[in-house]
Amino acid sequence: MAMTALIVDDHRLFRSSARLLLEAEGFDVVGEAADGASAITNAARLRPELVLLDVQLPDMTGFEVAREILDHHFAGRVVMVSSRAESDYGEQISESGAIGFIPKDELSSDSIHALLEPGRL
Repeated sequence: MAMTALIVDDHRLFRSSARLLLEAEGFDVVGEAADGASAITNAARLRPELVLLDVQLPDMTGFEVAREILDHHFAGRVVMVSSRAESDYGEQISESGAIGFIPKDELSSDSIHALLEPGRL
């Protein structure tokens, strides 16, 4: 059975590109969200196994979203994405509970699978 995914980004074009990439890799994209509030609602309702979550959202940060959904017994994995470099965020990524970070320009099947490898967590 395919791993389910939720894509959270305020840019429609990025959501579309990420959807194509994930679906090509066998993921079942069960939803999309353009802001933090919708992400929290959709994560609770859809219970995806993976949330691909942008750091910069119009109403809150992706770090706040990650903490919120993970604090409410979300069993899935969160991967942060941004157009900025990982080093720009310091410890915020690990403190949010996300399993990792992928720069948007490096999003690929290899980068996603590297974070989801068994034994990595």
